[in-house]
Amino acid sequence: MMSHDVAMDLSTAFTAKFGVRHPIALAPMGGSAGGALAAAVSRAGGFGMLGGGGGDPEWLAREVPAVAGTGKPWGIGFLTWAIDVAAVECALSHGPGAVMLSFGDPSPYTERVRQAGVPLILQVTDLDEARRAVDLGADVIVAQGTEGGGHGALRGRSTLPFVPTVVDLVAPTPVLAAGGIADGRGVAAALVLGAAGALIGTRFQATTEALVDPAVRKALLEARGQDTERSTLLDIARDSPWPATYSARTLGHPYLDRWRGREDELAADAQARRDYQEDVARGAIPALPVWAGEAVDLITDLPSAEDLVRGMATEACDALARAGRR
Repeated sequence: MMSHDVAMDLSTAFTAKFGVRHPIALAPMGGSAGGALAAAVSRAGGFGMLGGGGGDPEWLAREVPAVAGTGKPWGIGFLTWAIDVAAVECALSHGPGAVMLSFGDPSPYTERVRQAGVPLILQVTDLDEARRAVDLGADVIVAQGTEGGGHGALRGRSTLPFVPTVVDLVAPTPVLAAGGIADGRGVAAALVLGAAGALIGTRFQATTEALVDPAVRKALLEARGQDTERSTLLDIARDSPWPATYSARTLGHPYLDRWRGREDELAADAQARRDYQEDVARGAIPALPVWAGEAVDLITDLPSAEDLVRGMATEACDALARAGRR
């Protein structure tokens, strides 16, 4: 393997814009990407982002100091459909290096972020959203493929063909590739596709700093890509307010097996949804589905996020050098 110093050579439009060493960003996973995880990613030379979710000001106030205290670049990400202007104002008051908006119409918030002089990152799942992101003045666009864990477009595109299509469409705006990237080879692939870096989620859930239950880390270590499934069913079962235009990739779940293909029936069955809550309450099923992408096979250990970022950067350099020799 190359030394970590070689990884400095992976400079891109993204690393230059944000003053980070590696073209690796932490996906702002709602709740689980807390201050300790974001801080670890930023300390290691990546771009740490807090998972602001729906914009709970108490959660932000608790988690921001850890990452802001690093003195390194960092950001905050939100679920666009779940926030209001007050959430954006709250985020901006903490002085982030970027605000990222995902899932939903970002137009009510984009001008406020830009007025504050804070870089705007918009995640897109199709080409119409990509065009709109350019029109709204996005500084960075995240192109999310369906292989990723957690929520994404119900009818999305695979990362491999989607990323270069977005890169061509939005040039010269820098693009981050997202979806199914869990090691340095994936980061290298993103760069080869024309992206300026990679946004990584599931892999960072399996680190010592992630705000996840130990059972989630264990499940991710044991899971395989074929164990993941994209569905709206678990959102229906748990009465989640996620818009129906988004599905979520998770590990297997008893309710998936029980209701697969009968989503409309489940939506109409209030008792079944009460059963779900009761099963959670008595510990028969986890409090939350285990969000996991198709690259979960590549998760074989539980490192610190700092070591993970540095290792991925080194592996990316090594992969690009190896490909060049071929």
